[in-house]
Amino acid sequence: MATDYTVISSYRNRDSVVRLVQALRDHGYSCYNFCDEPSDPLNPDAHPEEQMKVFEAKQNFYDDPHFQKLFMRDLDGLKNAECVILLLPCGLAAHMEAGIAYGLGKRVVMIGKPAKPETLYLMFRERYETAEDFLSSIATRSIG
Repeated sequence: MATDYTVISSYRNRDSVVRLVQALRDHGYSCYNFCDEPSDPLNPDAHPEEQMKVFEAKQNFYDDPHFQKLFMRDLDGLKNAECVILLLPCGLAAHMEAGIAYGLGKRVVMIGKPAKPETLYLMFRERYETAEDFLSSIATRSIG
């Protein structure tokens, strides 16, 4: 399903992701939210750190049906979005997703301040220090 936005970040940053997704929806935009699906399906209400401990301890995650499902959902989220937002702080997976989005020709936006400079951060033509700064910028313009 096509969406206006996809937010990528770390599951550890779940609360900030959920707030940004809700704010985008409150502005009338559609948004894919990877946090809708827990990392640990056996304990969906666990704190993000606990979710990630289970995720990271998984043996042979390559063959795990839940992780395969998460991968396909997230990849579809990237493919179907007009714009992809990297919300810092995040891990390596979100950075790989940003590269995929850029390679797909998506508009990619970074929110937050990187820990250190990287040349590939130049793929982000739009950079905002806070989610509030970004939300202010979209209040008066369309996605395109």
